Amino acid sequence: MGAATRALIVNTTTLVWGSAATAWEIAIKTALGRLEWDEPPEICLPRELERSAFAQLPVSLAHALAVRALPVHHRDPFDRLLIAQAQLEQLSLVTADPIIARYDVSTIDARQ
Repeated sequence: MGAATRALIVNTTTLVWGSAATAWEIAIKTALGRLEWDEPPEICLPRELERSAFAQLPVSLAHALAVRALPVHHRDPFDRLLIAQAQLEQLSLVTADPIIARYDVSTIDARQ
């Protein structure tokens, strides 16, 4: 993550949301052995979200159904759900994935 994005996230006036979709993807990748953490995500992820004062964004029925209306620029189901959430909640999505910018969604380039 780039310095400008990191500074934006740690700024106490910025409300940062942590999506349940991200936690879901982390849980799956960890269970499959494709992502390794020093401690289980069910222990460290809630603790770190609270420590960082991130708000929790649950996945709603509206979020899940909004995925259907998205153009198929991206095939990753988790990224598509994050895009739908950002659109419906009028949030900016922090990402380094250039494909996401093809959607009608506000993005923040994580590399900057």
